[in-house]
Amino acid sequence: MAEGSEVYYFDLRLVHDHFDKALVQDDDIDIKAYLDAYNELYKFFHLMGSVFSFVSSDLKQKIDILAEFLNRDDQNYKTSKIMIEYETKNKLLFRGHYINGARTLLRLHRGLEFIREFLWQLSELSDTDKTSMCCQDAYNKTLAKHHPWVVRKAAIVAMYSMPTKRLLFQKVCGLDVQRNVDILPKMLEVTAEVLNRTYNLFDLYQLHNLP
Repeated sequence: MAEGSEVYYFDLRLVHDHFDKALVQDDDIDIKAYLDAYNELYKFFHLMGSVFSFVSSDLKQKIDILAEFLNRDDQNYKTSKIMIEYETKNKLLFRGHYINGARTLLRLHRGLEFIREFLWQLSELSDTDKTSMCCQDAYNKTLAKHHPWVVRKAAIVAMYSMPTKRLLFQKVCGLDVQRNVDILPKMLEVTAEVLNRTYNLFDLYQLHNLP
């Protein structure tokens, strides 16, 4: 919740704005803006504490890996399409233990599917509804498909302790709950477009099953 004495909260408007900026021409995605949005989403998991520890550390690692690729070679990692074309051309996608950008983006894509599904189901709840069931359902529809049984079991058990919608938003958004609730529908819309573009790109290059 804090780095030193600094307290920060989750801001859905920033997520919306960064993802909106990420939607560039030719159905492509700007990686810098994508990572800016994802870093804000990471705050959500971090602020939830141990409930989402099964996914937060992994996502943070993937964000950092992709950011390092971008910092090292911004020309070939500027957008998702440029990155995949570059790694395909240079045969980097199936090179032993080499950590490539495409595989890293695929893992983040799967995490984003879960986040969006959970927030969409959350938007349908009343303030006093518990969030555990919709979180479990969102997880089972998305990330659970890619996790071993031990991780799935631990995640589902951890979700039983989740609070009501109102308390959850207060925990992660601080005093700006209504601001976040108001922008949620638009955030879900732009996130769906990011997901669709990413999915279509991996479909085009047949990379959904990258090892």
